[in-house]
Amino acid sequence: MKLSKKVLAAIALISALSFAFAQDETSVENEYLTDVDGDIITTLAESDDFENKLVALQYLESAIEEGNTSPAVIAALDHLAGEGINTQSRTNGRLTNNFSSVRREACLLLAKVPSEHSKNTLINIALNDNEPMVMAAAVQSLGKIGINNNDETVEAIAFANRKNQTLNPTSSLAMEVLNAYEALAETTENKKSMIDSVARISTDYHYVTPVRQKAYRLLKKLSQESKKDSSSKKDDSANKAN
Repeated sequence: MKLSKKVLAAIALISALSFAFAQDETSVENEYLTDVDGDIITTLAESDDFENKLVALQYLESAIEEGNTSPAVIAALDHLAGEGINTQSRTNGRLTNNFSSVRREACLLLAKVPSEHSKNTLINIALNDNEPMVMAAAVQSLGKIGINNNDETVEAIAFANRKNQTLNPTSSLAMEVLNAYEALAETTENKKSMIDSVARISTDYHYVTPVRQKAYRLLKKLSQESKKDSSSKKDDSANKAN
């Protein structure tokens, strides 16, 4: 039996409405689940218990992998990255939440949410944290994010490494500094701080040989690039004069 055009049109309309309703229902459900995840993560992240913070990090990693970068997720990452530095809990004057391993993991996760906000959080940690492994994680993530407006990131990394080199030179941090410099070199307008920092690492025997060798290779590369840039600028000036 043939169906009339009106019947076919009605069936098509009903199908379309059913699909749209299902989509809306799924969207609402996803929003609800995102809110629930955010509430759980926030509660765990702000808990005083170390184990709860580790669970929060696991939740955060899963949430980010699933595409959940809600304000609650970002706020929890910020909180955990500054645990014991920006937010401090004390008992009888003793700091009770100096969880450097938590800060380190949060810094690494921030690289998976690349943004100006994440960059600013990581710069703050790199400048204010005194734990080399946390600083190294912050520097690593800054290199991965790659935002370096007005050389701000490179200057912050150079300052952080200079502070560590003076107080407690650490090879793992120096290696991450070199890796970050490599990643950010193309976006760096003035490489003076970068070159000075790399040169200091290359001649500092507190660092293991592979770190110093990498610094030396990077120094040569930066020097060659600087010469090319200078040559290009001279050629441009000559062309304009002609």
